[in-house]
Amino acid sequence: ERKREEEKEGAKYLRMERRVGKFMRKFVLPENANTDAISAKCQDGVLSVTVQKLPPPQPKKPRTIEVKVA
Repeated sequence: ERKREEEKEGAKYLRMERRVGKFMRKFVLPENANTDAISAKCQDGVLSVTVQKLPPPQPKKPRTIEVKVA
């Protein structure tokens, strides 16, 4: 969304530029993203978003079954 400022009659400047508006970006996170630990930081006009991964699930251990021979 951008808004434009109106120029005034009789102003004593040659040119004036200002950027005013909103910017929105959407993206899909992977399934292993930890949505509770998302952080964002804006520094020098650069937005850095940090998304932590969830640890992989523990592999299931093989199950040993004793077989009795008659």
